[in-house]
Amino acid sequence: MLSLHQISKRYGAIQALNDVSFSVPQGSVFGVLGPNGSGKTTLLGIIMDVLKANAGTYSWFGLPPHEDQRKRIGSLLETPNFYHYYSAARNLQITAAIKGRGADDIERVLKLTELWERRDSKFSTFSLGMKQRLAIANALLGGPEVLLLDEPTNGLDPAGIAEIRELIRKLGQEGTTVIMASHLLDEVEKVCTHVAILKKGVLLTSGHVDEVLAAEDMIEMGANDLARLEDVLRNLPGLKSIRRHNGSFQVVLEDSRSAEQMNRYCFENGITLSYLAVKRKSLEARFIELTN
Repeated sequence: MLSLHQISKRYGAIQALNDVSFSVPQGSVFGVLGPNGSGKTTLLGIIMDVLKANAGTYSWFGLPPHEDQRKRIGSLLETPNFYHYYSAARNLQITAAIKGRGADDIERVLKLTELWERRDSKFSTFSLGMKQRLAIANALLGGPEVLLLDEPTNGLDPAGIAEIRELIRKLGQEGTTVIMASHLLDEVEKVCTHVAILKKGVLLTSGHVDEVLAAEDMIEMGANDLARLEDVLRNLPGLKSIRRHNGSFQVVLEDSRSAEQMNRYCFENGITLSYLAVKRKSLEARFIELTN
């Protein structure tokens, strides 16, 4: 859907992006994750042709960027301005007229964002979450294949954050490719299928969220015969580390294994486990490790 190749951007002495390359699969919810100042917004500006890169190339839909592609991309890069005294439906009619498309799409996007029942309510009566949902409905007018969101939950209360996260998950499940920038680790972990992690304009890692985390899963196991369990675990293929902790063992492997696989391995080697838990290291812990 989108491919970037060695994108660099400099503002005077500041290197905002430095040789950033990654690809966004079709149908994914792709998170561009990084702290403030990592280059996320600059990156979105470049792929929307709002900013020019100093070096590197990118392509949409397997083709070099050109004006016609904009109709296939919906974006919410800044908080949009709506008329407070007009209804949700009227505001979308106005923006559809400005865009020159989407006038016949208003009912669909309002239903998709669960605002259809409030279509005749004034924008001024909306909660923060509803206002952001209307902004996303506006970006979805005309049925774009890709939706770009810059910090979509920024400034929202907890209820609004939950609303927008659920909407993004729904869009992804229905086939829209969503690319969202966020500094919220928890948000990316809960919403996104893929992630690229930036720090000071440098790409640290990218891939499927499970792949980024997989090598850092920790498995806890216990048995009545801990000495025998330790012997079995030390012969486990792909063992990265093992340590004793509160009457059980904590194991880190070079690849990802399910609880069923670990239980079978121990049973086949004469151990009946009394305790087994797979504990995925949070994206936050992984991010801290990568950036330190």
